[in-house]
Amino acid sequence: MRLTPRFEVFHPPHAPGRLFRALALAGLTLLGGCSLVPGYQPPALPLAPRWSAKDPSTSPADTQGGAWWREFRSAELDGLIARGLNDNYTLKAAISRVDQARAIAQVAGAGQYPNLSLGGNYQRQNNYGSTKKASVFAQATYEVDFWGKQRATADASEALASASQFDAQTLRMTLGASIADTYFQVLSLQERVRLAQSIATDASQVLDLVQVQASQGAVSSLEVEQQRNAQQTFEAAVPLLQQQLDAALYQLAVLVGVPPEGFKLQQSGLDALQVPQPRVGLPVGLLRQRPDVQAAEARLMSANFDVGVARAAFLPNLSLDLLGGVDTLAGGHLWSVVGTLAQPVFSGGQLTGQLHADQAHVQELTASYRESIIEALRDVETQLSAARQLDQAYVLNQAAVESAREAARLAQVRYRLGSTDFQTLLVVERTQYQAEDSLLQVRLQHLQAAVGLFRAIGGDFSVPTLAVSPSSPSQVAQP
Repeated sequence: MRLTPRFEVFHPPHAPGRLFRALALAGLTLLGGCSLVPGYQPPALPLAPRWSAKDPSTSPADTQGGAWWREFRSAELDGLIARGLNDNYTLKAAISRVDQARAIAQVAGAGQYPNLSLGGNYQRQNNYGSTKKASVFAQATYEVDFWGKQRATADASEALASASQFDAQTLRMTLGASIADTYFQVLSLQERVRLAQSIATDASQVLDLVQVQASQGAVSSLEVEQQRNAQQTFEAAVPLLQQQLDAALYQLAVLVGVPPEGFKLQQSGLDALQVPQPRVGLPVGLLRQRPDVQAAEARLMSANFDVGVARAAFLPNLSLDLLGGVDTLAGGHLWSVVGTLAQPVFSGGQLTGQLHADQAHVQELTASYRESIIEALRDVETQLSAARQLDQAYVLNQAAVESAREAARLAQVRYRLGSTDFQTLLVVERTQYQAEDSLLQVRLQHLQAAVGLFRAIGGDFSVPTLAVSPSSPSQVAQP
């Protein structure tokens, strides 16, 4: 059984002004009520003073204006990312979700303010004589937020709206990185297709030479078929690489928000691109650079406010209904004041269960927040290691390609002079192709590692301050 005390006050017409002033003063006093929101402190994690994978000899390059993709020195890439950030449909949907979250926060915050309405009444009766009644009145309903319940509800929704904004920033950051990665993949596949075609052409010329030698009896049909197999193997790689190229190009079109039909690139190859070295800062700075970490903290703050709402539900609730108006026919005043005081007595464990659920939610999101931090730290360490190791791998593969090219040139000269056998020539051909193809793949990985490092440290986005105010007391405030 729920007991709901109710009282009504009626005064003569000469007293409404004084009564309304008294109620307004009482309302202002009650507005400065208590807050039952637990004091919020960001969960602490031990952070190292520096990155373990960072090479001290690296000379970091400063980014220009925060647009990290400009460090690759590609005007076409700049245009593609600008177009994608403007036209990508997934990002547009995320921005719409931010607008929805802000609107929901506005709805949740409306409970902090009085609900005002205007109305009128007209009545005409003809029972034993005609009577008319008409009135115009204003009505105000206000739930006194003495325990901070409405404020905590509004703050919880504001924190969720901030989390949605950080989610959109994370998607924006990821989208820019995906466009860059896919763009580099397209350019790399273009070079790999040309390489396979070039090697196949060279193998075809060697096949002509071997066929001439076979016709003169210098070599057998076995050597001819072996060289034909090598030439066909190189040719067979072209359509497979072309299919990968087409798929990557179509994926790039979707990322920038355009139909894949007729989508083409102007730049060709990776040689004109530079591999930047991002400034990574210190591990502690990552907490304010990564929007996904900020989103996790915003959700934790929202759950903390929910605990305050659940605590306030145990305490009495006071609401006021004020009505004032005039009788337009008789000229008299109409007014009333109704106050309703409700105190929960028994709810079958509903309020207790809700409080425990909200407290458990805080613990869950605390663990999620800490997990997001260590995942972000792992991401940076991984990308730093990848950038450092691929620096070395690229240099070594360049040397390997130069050696393979020289070996191929010498093998062909010696074969024409008859001073080396066909098997040596065949091995050298395949070694050269594998070395050059591996170099192109390492070059791609090198560029993508730089993109991954930019993404891991938060990209170009400065994360705004949360539009929420955590409760400062470390314990439950007393009324």
